[in-house]
Amino acid sequence: MSARRVYEQARSQLLQIRTVLKGRASQTSVGSGFIVSREGHIITNFHVVSEVALEPTTHDLVYVTADGREAKLDILMLDVLHDLALVKPADPSAKDSPKEFDALAFRPLKQALSQGERMYSLGNPLDVGFAVIEGNYNGLVERSFYPQIFFSGSLSAGMSGGPALDQEGRVIGVNVARRVDGEQVSFLVPGAFASALLEAGRKAPPMKGPAHGEITHQLMTHQAMLTDRFIAQGWKTATHPRYKVPVPPDRFMRCWGSTEQSKTGGLDFERSDCVMDTRVFVGAFTTGAFSVRHESYDGSKLGTLRFAARYSQSFRNESFGRLRSEHMTKPQCHEDFIDREGLPLRAVVCLRAYKKLPKLYDLAVLVATLEQNRSGVQGRFDAQGVSFANAMKLTEHYLDAYGRLKP
Repeated sequence: MSARRVYEQARSQLLQIRTVLKGRASQTSVGSGFIVSREGHIITNFHVVSEVALEPTTHDLVYVTADGREAKLDILMLDVLHDLALVKPADPSAKDSPKEFDALAFRPLKQALSQGERMYSLGNPLDVGFAVIEGNYNGLVERSFYPQIFFSGSLSAGMSGGPALDQEGRVIGVNVARRVDGEQVSFLVPGAFASALLEAGRKAPPMKGPAHGEITHQLMTHQAMLTDRFIAQGWKTATHPRYKVPVPPDRFMRCWGSTEQSKTGGLDFERSDCVMDTRVFVGAFTTGAFSVRHESYDGSKLGTLRFAARYSQSFRNESFGRLRSEHMTKPQCHEDFIDREGLPLRAVVCLRAYKKLPKLYDLAVLVATLEQNRSGVQGRFDAQGVSFANAMKLTEHYLDAYGRLKP
């Protein structure tokens, strides 16, 4: 089937989703969506409707069809972990509202996708009009904590929440994101998660009030699963010639290394950064991710005092990002000197709480070895959006990974 025929068949089920200021009709954001039931249920991205979900007193949600019809929408259910939302026309009894909607069907799970299979992504890019983008299925994204489809097509802003269809016009996935540092590298939420959200929310009443409570509940589930998987996977071996240094396996994190050799007889160091690609969007910021870093310092070309000054300065230069007082409390920190298998460590543990997501915290653990007077290792572990109990569990897991290698 050609792109033209796919678009023609899906045109009546394709929508633009607009967030507008209450009473002013001025739009603040636009995205896409698509009808998935005869009753008018619509799938889109959570980030498309997030302003309305979090600030319902100041924003409204409306849809616009390809032929220009417009109506208000209610949010029924959210899946923030997969960036999905289920919405529905707010007044299905309106005189211009259809009694029964045309709906897109989901491709059955038993019909697996093949590498290179043709796909068609639909949406309203950059608010310039409805469009269809051809691309290919390239499997699932490697090292993503939640499954995502790698789509070799060009998604643009405004297409978020639109459907990706196979050659028979069935939903394979939901447009969600693209890489800005590459070409033809875009991502889709697998259709199975959208289908599950529809079934869970078919009879759900419209959500009332801000969604922070529901978001917190889903983030608590996420952080528990992430903590368990992170601890269960353990650490890589042989990460430093002298010490045991915690570096996670490359399963749902990517680790990158770099080195810098001084050309003036100063300080040499090597660095390892391990980060997650998966982050959970919750409105004005993202959360729900871990990162691990360490730096190895060699000051053999320096005197003891000069090395100590540089080494201490590097530890003091650590920060906690831009602190947004409207979202988070100030960090509370505790410093201690501990021993791990005969290796003396300086450790600082800091926590700060989310103001509107109760019982969730950001954690930062800083470590510096104190054994050598001209060399050492400094490490940092960050966990965003975890419970207090899991923050303590992760701190212990990280600190216990340090130690001295046996000769």
